[in-house]
Amino acid sequence: MRRIVYTTNSIEALNSKLRRAVRAQGHVPNDKAATKWLNLVLNRAAADWKRPSREWIEAQTQFAITFGERFRTN
Repeated sequence: MRRIVYTTNSIEALNSKLRRAVRAQGHVPNDKAATKWLNLVLNRAAADWKRPSREWIEAQTQFAITFGERFRTN
């Protein structure tokens, strides 16, 4: 998992999308709402990825095992 996640450009691009979404959203009433909002942003960001990395399938299965129902495999 570490090898696939440890790509700086991908992480910085994702962080940029999250920061932009948080800035546009503004105030959220509680932590649960913030978590749902960021989950929505992450799902939309994942839809924009055109070509997954070669190791993404392996990392995806590891994420599904580790995080259970919190990680959706599409």
